[in-house]
Amino acid sequence: MTAALTIALSKGRIFKETLPLLAAAGIVPVDDPETSRKLILDTDQPDIKLVIIRATDVPTYVQYGAADLGVAGKDVLLEHGGEGLYEPLDLRIARCRLMVAGRPDRPPRLSRPRIATKFVNITRRYFADRGRQVEVIKLYGSMELAPLVGLADYIVDVVDTGSTLKANGLMPLEHIADISSRLIVNKAAMKMKHARIKAIMNRMAAAAGA
Repeated sequence: MTAALTIALSKGRIFKETLPLLAAAGIVPVDDPETSRKLILDTDQPDIKLVIIRATDVPTYVQYGAADLGVAGKDVLLEHGGEGLYEPLDLRIARCRLMVAGRPDRPPRLSRPRIATKFVNITRRYFADRGRQVEVIKLYGSMELAPLVGLADYIVDVVDTGSTLKANGLMPLEHIADISSRLIVNKAAMKMKHARIKAIMNRMAAAAGA
């Protein structure tokens, strides 16, 4: 009997771009997550389920074994720390950049500039590695507003086209990391269900490479 598998995914761009890679591995969801209210989706393989969760929770579900596999952005993995999981495959989807951005015309306060971000751990590490003292303010959305109302001097956020920054009078100033989505695997599952996971990984890798 084949080992049952649970795959953690988040709605939106990552899900849409992961679907063709899952299909290449012979995994097709029966329900559409955009219209279904179910949080656990059946697939055309009776022993493979998809759990639909917030993007930031995917590494946690995989780390603690609530999901065997998952797809998460490198930004989320850097913020999480990657404990308890393997990151064997760059799927090369949902690409963007993690940047420091701000108003080009406004000098920062002289002492410790304030940085607004949801990537608190990444931001602290980035500035500490460069010997720069900053005050980090955690926000959950609408980062671009923070410099406009004087809450922060800069933001750290993911940038795709840069059009939202531009529309709000901001510009990218420093590049922190190139981001793409990765396949992640629970360490225990990799041992216990190795053959099954390896087969899925190989097919997704071939599709991502193509």
